[in-house]
Amino acid sequence: MSQPVRPLSPHLQVYRWQIQMVTSILHRGTGIILAVGSVLIAAALACLAAGPEAWACVTGLAGSWFGLLVLFGWTWALAYHWINGIRHLLQDAGLGYSIAQFVRNGWITVIGSLVITGLVWGVVISRGGFA
Repeated sequence: MSQPVRPLSPHLQVYRWQIQMVTSILHRGTGIILAVGSVLIAAALACLAAGPEAWACVTGLAGSWFGLLVLFGWTWALAYHWINGIRHLLQDAGLGYSIAQFVRNGWITVIGSLVITGLVWGVVISRGGFA
């Protein structure tokens, strides 16, 4: 018996990128980043409990260019996931379902997360947080 030829499901190459697609992918990605970051925070707290030598290693790593990049990325992931979670809660309440509102709220989420990250790191820099 021959198998009927069925069309393949369209994939990312078929669709034009839209803010709705980007916000959905970013929400999943930032959730993963936050989970990994939580493990790193737990490891840092374990080093704090282990003594001054282990904690000095953590602060040295966090103060390096790579550590600062990771902290900056984790801050953005937290801000994005937070704002997008609020957007999802509002949609669960029945708000923001028209296409125009959905697109607007998606851009607000992306831009708002960048603004919040900039504000947080502006405060960190202004207070000499990683000097």
